[in-house]
Amino acid sequence: MKADQEAQRRLLDLQAIDTTLAQLAHRRRTLPELAELERLAREIAALDDERVRAQVAVDDLDRDIARVDKDVEQVRARAAKDQTRLDSGSGPARELEALQHELASLARRQSELEDTELELMEQRETADTALRAVLDRLSAARARREAVETARDETLRQIAQEEEFRAAGRKPLVADLPADLVALYERIRESSGGLGAALLRGGRCEGCRLELSGVDRAAVKAADPDEVVRCEECRRILVRTAESGL
Repeated sequence: MKADQEAQRRLLDLQAIDTTLAQLAHRRRTLPELAELERLAREIAALDDERVRAQVAVDDLDRDIARVDKDVEQVRARAAKDQTRLDSGSGPARELEALQHELASLARRQSELEDTELELMEQRETADTALRAVLDRLSAARARREAVETARDETLRQIAQEEEFRAAGRKPLVADLPADLVALYERIRESSGGLGAALLRGGRCEGCRLELSGVDRAAVKAADPDEVVRCEECRRILVRTAESGL
């Protein structure tokens, strides 16, 4: 294949654009914000599970406290009723004696219930502190996620803007180059990790970084300036300039 020397040289401009576009695509895929958001998603899910468990613990204690409080009120009501009957002094002595025994039993029961209620309230305070702590951590993690999402979106916007600029510069460049040269370049680029053309600098291919052998260098030197030559090692298009060392 033959192509004007200037067209071959401009392949390097095209390659520079394509390399930049590939780098931008790689940057988009490997943004540190993406990894941080994945980590935060796991952290928030774990904290949310912890929040549910902490809330259940508080709710269970609230129910237990309400139940014990109701029992205390019932005992107090029964004791008040018995005390009223005892204070009236009416009824057989045996019945009044039984009321005294029952009042003593109710007093012990009330004391036990109040002790239980006090213990439950202390547990509830501890559980509520744990719940508030996990809610604070969850709020902080969500705020961090929001900040990272904002940073990610801004970086993606910048990448898209740069891609648009590069693509806009690529289009007229491709239109100016011979179609068969561009087709060859694209085929090589697709099969060679995104690099279709490379500068021959000082007898070394900038694509594979290998120095041409004496035979290959002589063949490249002898080739017509308009001949499209390729590296024997990596098969990329070799662009010859004053830096080629031929």
